[in-house]
Amino acid sequence: MRATVWGCRGSLAAPGQRTLRYGGNTSCVEVRLRDCPLIVLDAGTGIRPLGVKLDAERPETIHLLLTHLHLDHLEGLGFFTPCWSSDTDLHIWGPPSPIRSLEERLARYLSPPLFPVQLSDVPARMTFHDVPDEAWEIGSCHVLAQPISHPGPTVGYRLNDGGGSLAYLPDHEPAFGVDRSTVPLEWMSGYALAEGVDVLLHDSQYGEGEFYDCARQGVGRRRERVVWRFFRRLNRGRHRCNRRPWAGWFLRFGRSRRKEFR
Repeated sequence: MRATVWGCRGSLAAPGQRTLRYGGNTSCVEVRLRDCPLIVLDAGTGIRPLGVKLDAERPETIHLLLTHLHLDHLEGLGFFTPCWSSDTDLHIWGPPSPIRSLEERLARYLSPPLFPVQLSDVPARMTFHDVPDEAWEIGSCHVLAQPISHPGPTVGYRLNDGGGSLAYLPDHEPAFGVDRSTVPLEWMSGYALAEGVDVLLHDSQYGEGEFYDCARQGVGRRRERVVWRFFRRLNRGRHRCNRRPWAGWFLRFGRSRRKEFR
């Protein structure tokens, strides 16, 4: 399993010299596995440079796994180069809603006046899937999606392959309004996805002092100390977690705009 982080910024893309260390793009992770089509986690602005790279490769099948439909996880989709090729089979997975289908919800953004082209006019062959309650297979990859704590329908993902496992919970609060040191692990949001995982990608946007601004509580932007405690209670694997506010989820990714890890 090889993952490449193309965007880890939260809320808003933030280009400029001050964001070179972690990159300025919002959520997007490319995952490569043996005997498996390309998997992409979220479609923030980081999916645009990923699409530029894929233009030379021209993958026939891509599975895009959306955690939720907040704009910072969706706004790059219309600029994803494979979308504009009729040779692309693009499978889009996302959290179900009792009100509208995934396609209808995506079309609210990918349509005038917010976007110049209707979703139905995009050349790629798009297939829309509500994530199932049970795990499913994408090639050799065993995929599990479960609801996690964040405003609006939101899921986290766990990818398991023979070579490793990765959990992706970019906007998430493990527990809110309770004593996290005593609440049973099975009651914590995201536990089943992150327990025993090799690599955990988790939100830690706010510094310790910032989080106590009440407007920032309950919106799935956890401070680093909470993420450390959550991971320590799981007590296994490795994690990537960022210390600095507004830099997203990851720790010390250097000056590159993207980061690969195995």
